[in-house]
Amino acid sequence: MSSTAPHVLVIPSPGQGHVIPLLEFSQCLAKLGCRVTFVNSEYDLKRVMKSLEGKNYLDEKIHLVSIPDGMEPWEDRSDFGKLIQSFLPVMPGKLEVLMKEMNEREGEKIDCVIADVIMGWALELAAKMKIRRATLSTSSAASLALAFSIPKLIDDGIINSNGTAIKKQAIRLAPNMPAMNSEQFFWACVGDLPTQKLIFDFMVDNVKAMKVTDFLFCNSTYDLEPASFTMLPELLPVGPLLASNRLGNSAGYYWPEDSNCLKWLDQQPPNSVIYIAFGSLTVFDKIQFEELALGLELCNRPFLWVVRPNITSDTNDAYPEGFHDRVATRGRMIGWAPQQKVLSHPSIACFLSHCGWNSTMEGLSNGVPFLCWPYLYDQLLNQSYICEIWKVGLNFDKNKSGIITREEIKNKVDQVLGDENFKGRAMELKGKALNSIREGGFSYKTFQNFIEWLKS
Repeated sequence: MSSTAPHVLVIPSPGQGHVIPLLEFSQCLAKLGCRVTFVNSEYDLKRVMKSLEGKNYLDEKIHLVSIPDGMEPWEDRSDFGKLIQSFLPVMPGKLEVLMKEMNEREGEKIDCVIADVIMGWALELAAKMKIRRATLSTSSAASLALAFSIPKLIDDGIINSNGTAIKKQAIRLAPNMPAMNSEQFFWACVGDLPTQKLIFDFMVDNVKAMKVTDFLFCNSTYDLEPASFTMLPELLPVGPLLASNRLGNSAGYYWPEDSNCLKWLDQQPPNSVIYIAFGSLTVFDKIQFEELALGLELCNRPFLWVVRPNITSDTNDAYPEGFHDRVATRGRMIGWAPQQKVLSHPSIACFLSHCGWNSTMEGLSNGVPFLCWPYLYDQLLNQSYICEIWKVGLNFDKNKSGIITREEIKNKVDQVLGDENFKGRAMELKGKALNSIREGGFSYKTFQNFIEWLKS
C-alpha cells in the first residue's frame, strides 16, 4: 500500500441527496492526500457533468467513473422501491468487474471502499475481495440509530417483522433524542405496503453489512446529536460536510445553479429574505403549489424561491394568475440555487425547507432559522430535531383538507422572524457545528485518524 497516496473507491446511492455529501467527503480525502475513484450511476454522472457546464470544481485527485443502474434514462428514479429493484441485479456485478480491472492495473490497486450506508452490497463485495471498507451515513445519527434499533423495535412490539407499526405511538430511542411516530419511520413514509416492506428489508440487510465495516461515519456532529452518538458509539461524526469548510465550491447537483441570484441577494436588506427550497424529490399538486405562492405573496417580504422544472404534478404553468407581476419587486423564482452560498448570505432571514439532512446541516451551519415542510423519508425526524430538540424553527399545520394554507404560511413566517430567540439559538448551533471541523474538533479528529489508518 502506498504510504503517500492511498487509493479509495467511493460509491454513493443513486440520488442527488447522496451524491453531494459523498462527493464532499471525497473532496476532503483528496485534500488530505488520497486518490479517489468516485463511482456514480451512468444516469447520475451525466446529470452532474451537465450541471457543472464545463466548470471543474473537483480536486484533480478525484476520478469520476460510472456503472449502469439497471433503468432506462426516461424511467422515474424518484420511486426508490423501483430503483432498488432495478439496481440490485445490475450494479454489484458491474462494480465487481470495475474493481477487478483497477486492481490489475499498476498503481490502481484499491486500498479502501467507502460506500453509502444504503449500498451495503458494496461493503460485502469489498469484504469478499479482502479490501478494507468504510461507510458514510448521509442522514442523521438518529436515523441510523433507528435502523440499528429494528430488532428491539420488533421485540418490544412497536413494529412487526415487516416493519409495519403495530399501533400508532410516539417513541424516543433514548432521552434527549427526537420523538418518532411509529407510523412515520422513514421506511414507512413512502409508497404502498409492498414498497414499504421492500425498503424495510433492504434497510435490514444494509445494517448487517454496516456492522462488519471498519469505519462507520455520519455527516453530523457530536454536539448536535450527543444522545444519538452515545447510543451508537461505533458511529463517528465527520460533518458538517460543506464546501465552504475547505474554501471550495460544491458539486454533485443535478441542475445548473443560477448564481445571478447572489447579485439579487446583495441588493436586499440584511436578514430580510425568506429562502424557499424543497430539495430534489418534493412534488406539489396544483392546489398546494398555488397556496404556497399566495402565502409568500401574503407575507409581503422579499423571497428567493427555488422552483425545479418538475416540482409540480401539473405540466402547465402552476403559478396563480398575475402572481409574477404582483411579486416582481420583491420575489425571485429560480430553477436551482447555489444553496450553501445562499444560506451564508447576510440577507437571508429564514429557510423554508423540506428538512432533508443536507439542507438541515447547511442551514444549521449558517445560523439560519427554519420553517419546516417535510415530504418523506427521514425529513419528519429532522423536523423533530429542528422544532423540538434544537428549537430553531417551526412546523406548519395542515387544514382539514390536508393543505397548508396561505394564512398558515404567513403566520409561521411572522412568528419565526418576530422572535429573536430562534436566530439566537440558530447562531449557537452554528458555532457548535463549525467547531467540529476545526482543529481539535470531533470531525477533524475523525478525519485525521482515518487518513492515518489508510496510510498504515
